Amino acid sequence: MRRKIPSTAALVSFEAAARHQSFTKAAEELSLTQSAVCRQVASLEEFLSVELFRRSRRGVQLTEAGQSYSRRVAAQLDAVERDTLSVMGQQGSSTLDLAVVPTFGTQWLLPRLKQFQRLHPTITVNLTNRTRPFLFADTDFDAAIYFGDADWPGTHAYRLMGESPVPVCSPALLGGAGELSAVRISQLPLLQQTTRPYAWRHWFNSLQLSVARDMTGPRYELFSMLAQAAAHEMGIALIPPFLIQRELEQGQLVIAHPHTLVSERAYHLMIPERKIDSASLQAFKNWLVSEARHYTERP
Repeated sequence: MRRKIPSTAALVSFEAAARHQSFTKAAEELSLTQSAVCRQVASLEEFLSVELFRRSRRGVQLTEAGQSYSRRVAAQLDAVERDTLSVMGQQGSSTLDLAVVPTFGTQWLLPRLKQFQRLHPTITVNLTNRTRPFLFADTDFDAAIYFGDADWPGTHAYRLMGESPVPVCSPALLGGAGELSAVRISQLPLLQQTTRPYAWRHWFNSLQLSVARDMTGPRYELFSMLAQAAAHEMGIALIPPFLIQRELEQGQLVIAHPHTLVSERAYHLMIPERKIDSASLQAFKNWLVSEARHYTERP
């Protein structure tokens, strides 16, 4: 069945004219004559049976229908351009698009990706931030790295590592003490992680403490935000040390109490069932699981 789609040339001319609100400027951008742009827009209006521009002696102006259609056309042309550039850039290689929880991606995964690229120079790995599960069928992602219990329908889960967060804060909050007691910590502003709302409650409970205000305090979605807030003396945060190694080494943050929170949840690589036989994904999965194992087994 033939698709009900106007010509690409007409859409490109219309998008440029709508963006500039001028046929002349659109013609200059596209290296066409003004009359050529006018003809393309007119043919599009005839195809749609809708007036997209109002013409007058002072120029052209989008109609309400033209404004709505121009936004949609621009978005679709941008998507086609991105896909085209992606295909042009592959040159016989393969690309993996991964959804990654942000701080894990920047602090742990990115510093190690160079090794994977050295081992597999024909595989390009693209990373996009995603903090929560989603439907793979609704996206172009090939896999995801997320923190949770691996309960993600339609996927295969590969455990990478746990978190084991500890209380950290600015050295100024210690007041010269080597560490803070759990009771003292309960009296300080508790910085909360949006995706782990019960973290402080679990930490205090693991020390047989019940703290009424364990879920109060400012909330931040990313561990990187928590780290910045803690470094600026805004309170104390529960953060896995492997996500803030640089801050700890540079003395911007210190461990306020050595007790760690042990959780059954962990970081997982999630691969949708329809992608499980991908050779590129298998290579990445084998490398990533091996890297995580070596990291967690070292002293």
